[in-house]
Amino acid sequence: MHEDIVLTPMMKQFLDLKAKHPDAVMLFRCGDFYETYSTDAVVASEILGITLTKRANGKGKTIEMAGFPHHALDTYLPKLIRAGKRVAICDQLEDPKLTKKLVKRGITELVTPGVSINDNVLNYRENNFLAAVHFGKGACGVAFLDISTGEFLTAEGPFDYVDKLLNNFAPKEVLFERGKRLMFEGNFGSKFFTFELDDWVFTETSAREKLLKHFEVKNLKGFGVEHLKNGIIASGAILQYLIMTQHTQIGHVTSLARIEEDKYVRLDKFTVRSLELMGSMNDGGSSLLNVIDKTISPMGARLLKRWLVFPLKDMQPINERLNVVEYFFRQPDFKELIEEQLHLIGDLERIISKVAVGRVSPREVVALKVALQAIEPIKAACMEADNASLNHIGEQLNICQSIRDRIEREIDNDPPLLINKGGVIKSGVSAELDELRRIAYSGKDYLLQIQQRESELTEIPSLKIGYNNVFGYYIEVRNTHKDKVPAEWIRKQTLANAERYITQELKEY
Repeated sequence: MHEDIVLTPMMKQFLDLKAKHPDAVMLFRCGDFYETYSTDAVVASEILGITLTKRANGKGKTIEMAGFPHHALDTYLPKLIRAGKRVAICDQLEDPKLTKKLVKRGITELVTPGVSINDNVLNYRENNFLAAVHFGKGACGVAFLDISTGEFLTAEGPFDYVDKLLNNFAPKEVLFERGKRLMFEGNFGSKFFTFELDDWVFTETSAREKLLKHFEVKNLKGFGVEHLKNGIIASGAILQYLIMTQHTQIGHVTSLARIEEDKYVRLDKFTVRSLELMGSMNDGGSSLLNVIDKTISPMGARLLKRWLVFPLKDMQPINERLNVVEYFFRQPDFKELIEEQLHLIGDLERIISKVAVGRVSPREVVALKVALQAIEPIKAACMEADNASLNHIGEQLNICQSIRDRIEREIDNDPPLLINKGGVIKSGVSAELDELRRIAYSGKDYLLQIQQRESELTEIPSLKIGYNNVFGYYIEVRNTHKDKVPAEWIRKQTLANAERYITQELKEY
């Protein structure tokens, strides 16, 4: 855009914010709409199939514009992300009614293919990993984080090992150092959605500091990653990217784990493809995963996918898994009970992550309660089972009784999807809330009660309560009963055959 154009204040605000994330599509909140301008509008109209129009931009100038209603964000945002776009969401930071000047706006979130918590963007049967790669002096570091489940993993090794991990974890977005694209694509190909970060992000001091601060620890020995210098740098880069994209509520990311390469058979992409583990080589064919995936919960589906591309090497854990599977065959009652309860659990992992980032809906809180209730019979059945591995699983299950009971006590069993619709908290939890609800929903009854009471006290049968915009609620008394009006009533209006009064009680109401 030429500097000599006199911009409208709002367009200047837009350009200043856009300069912070020039490569992202900016959704600019304007009243009840999210609008996109200039090149963003052209891109958005193509991907979303919305009309491209123009908006005034200074004297005699226009700019391309395309928009959609703000409540349709959940429909349109996933389409932009799936098309491989990064999206900056710019919201109004103050109530337009309370300001005479231009409304303050700011970027409240940057959504990218690798950093998303929105259900409509996520596929529940697979993880949504964000990865970072660091090209170190003797080895390559890599880290993976799924913000929707809280899993955080790291490893380092030669390029071919990192290539196997990238293919097996299939991240939706990969971060690397600016200027190293040739190196990245030369080793890992160009099929990943990538983003480049400044070189200072990939320094050990910066990365280590980020990790120690986030996990509130003195060193990383407890996670078993202290010696993985390149892995630590990659992990720190991921945390830095979360700060940049304003995803700072990540209390559910509680640990960083090392991918223990010695435990698994290393499968490269050619092996995975030739064995048709994840996808078929023929159109309409079926993969091994499709054939064996009879999982009930989304968490099980994600885990099975992981197990398939990370086959175990050691006999002991393999036999433990087989013993558990065999127990299911031998005990049909046990299998039936577990299946029944797993249906109730749903995607517990992602619901908890949404709680951590402050994005949980009232219905999901109730789903959390149902899931926690379903864990109890599973725990009991595992503890009673004649199988050491299942006993161990049972011991590790926490039924989170206090959380479960509190939700049961305080949250309505059938709340709305959106919190601003009200009706989330049960009655009897807060006296103040109950009183406000009574005023809001049974106001007419309240006024009728006053009318009846005053009518009896004053012995004026025809007394009635009305309302007008000038002085609110009033009591109307016909002239025939004027002499019965109490002294404390204040006369407000005289009509041809009646008088209107207000009382302190009505004024407060």
